[in-house]
Amino acid sequence: MRTCLYPFSRALGWLLAGLMATGLARAQAVASQSEFAQLEQMAREWVQPALASVTGPDGGGALRPEILFGSLDSRLKLTPCTHIEPYLPPGTRLWGRSRIGLRCLDGPVRWNVFMPVTVKAWGPGWVLKRPVPAGSVLAQEDAEMADMDWAEQPYAVLANPDRWVGQQAAYALQPGQAIRQNMVRPVAAFGPGAQVRVSSIGAGFQVVVSGEALTAGVPGQSVRVRLAGGRIVTGTVRDGQTVDVRL
Repeated sequence: MRTCLYPFSRALGWLLAGLMATGLARAQAVASQSEFAQLEQMAREWVQPALASVTGPDGGGALRPEILFGSLDSRLKLTPCTHIEPYLPPGTRLWGRSRIGLRCLDGPVRWNVFMPVTVKAWGPGWVLKRPVPAGSVLAQEDAEMADMDWAEQPYAVLANPDRWVGQQAAYALQPGQAIRQNMVRPVAAFGPGAQVRVSSIGAGFQVVVSGEALTAGVPGQSVRVRLAGGRIVTGTVRDGQTVDVRL
């Protein structure tokens, strides 16, 4: 009795082919992981000098940068490249959640990929100790200094108390929030309907007349005023009673 070995041989061939394919896929995956690691290292070496000395605006002093890199899409198939250039894409900045571009300039295929990156900037800032209702005037006792990530939000941190003490809360503020530019607004010197003095200075003369404010007046900002004769002018609020108008 002869035993047919063809089914067994065919099955063995399929098994070997499968093992070879699996091994090749694993080797390719290892190669891809190695290439991705090299790209991440390249991006890290490019970005670190740019963040070696991060200075906060508004007198914030030196900040401590921290860089967290994401991962490239594991499904990417990148051809070999002898010259890869890291760059910062237009319209982005190394602040908060961002990305770094990596493009191939010399290879069979010119490719371009983006590495996710999160840049943190640690330093001292003012953090609220208690709730502040919307419209309330902030005092320095409402906040305390704490270490914080300046880059957590796009709005600038107000490190100088002169920038927020005496300002109104633009909305309801909660304990633990860092005081940022979008959270406060100047207190109005007068409201709509208030009687104000309109001062106009010309060459060698000054004219002061009375008028009615049509909008709320904030020192340093423009306001519209209706004069006694009905004429409407626009001027700059000097204080709680005076509006300067250029002739």
